[in-house]
Amino acid sequence: MKIGPHQLANQLFVAPMAGVTDRPFRQLCKKLGAGYAVSEMIASNALLWNSEKTQRRANHQGEFKPIAVQIAGADPAMMAAAAKLNVDHGAQIIDINMGCPAKKVCNVAAGSALLRDEPLVQQIIEAVVKAVGVGPDAVPVTLKIRTGWDREHKNALAVAKLAEQSGISMLTIHGRTRADLYHGAAEYETIQAVKNSARIPVVANGDITTPEKAAQVLKLTGADAIMIGRAAQGRPWIFREIAHYLATGETLPTPEIAEIQDIMNEHLLDHYAFYGEYIGLRTARKHIGWYCKGLRNSHHFRQKMNTADDCKTQLQMVNDFFDEMKSHSDRLLFLEAA
Repeated sequence: MKIGPHQLANQLFVAPMAGVTDRPFRQLCKKLGAGYAVSEMIASNALLWNSEKTQRRANHQGEFKPIAVQIAGADPAMMAAAAKLNVDHGAQIIDINMGCPAKKVCNVAAGSALLRDEPLVQQIIEAVVKAVGVGPDAVPVTLKIRTGWDREHKNALAVAKLAEQSGISMLTIHGRTRADLYHGAAEYETIQAVKNSARIPVVANGDITTPEKAAQVLKLTGADAIMIGRAAQGRPWIFREIAHYLATGETLPTPEIAEIQDIMNEHLLDHYAFYGEYIGLRTARKHIGWYCKGLRNSHHFRQKMNTADDCKTQLQMVNDFFDEMKSHSDRLLFLEAA
């Protein structure tokens, strides 16, 4: 499929997740079969643009194209300025966040809180599209939403219509309301209804955890693509598993422990280089925990691993743990709840 002029490798997308989908993780997912990845959310507040966190999130050096940046905020003028700034720094696609349910985002009337104010939704979209999405150098603007604010106020159809009319190039829908957060099961009927009425590409998101579920959601919703978030944490190879299943109807075997170890080593070394010693050591812990989830003695190992006080020691402890796993089995075995 295409987003504006950009031809994507496939219909498998990495969801933007704060503190997770940094450049090293996006690159890894793309290497393992994802066709598209969106950056972590960048605030539209100009006061934060020069912060270390924002500068790091806006770092796309050497990244596979197209480079997509997600922006968040509630002020149309600030959102337009943020879009222009990110395009000036290399963004080739701008994604507007109206799907994040986090309190610190919704409390400032951004993210999925915007779904309560459809006129403001339209103003923000039109401002961003006018800033970067028109003219000879137009950059596609995409939008991510939820099905509504709560189950009594599902307005994805209305928002999708005004988004399309305002120049949005692609719409991603998480199959929950803001009030649902991540509880309960995602519902796909609303996504299907939007797809049936929309003339722009529609992407389905929410609870896609296996190749079989991916195929089911694509068939049920008729969506042009699927977006995967939490299921890729510690399992970035899920994209190649899904791609293989969609192409052949066959399930790939579980990765061998040695391959998981190689993937994790590549990820951690890139992670350390990107963040540096102090931040890299601490932010790597969650990724290591996800990679080890369900393995024999993983709970004890994670407690021990958290005592490492430098990246070299942390990496050695991880490899010692995986070497021990290989002595028990040549395949990744989920032996316990982590």
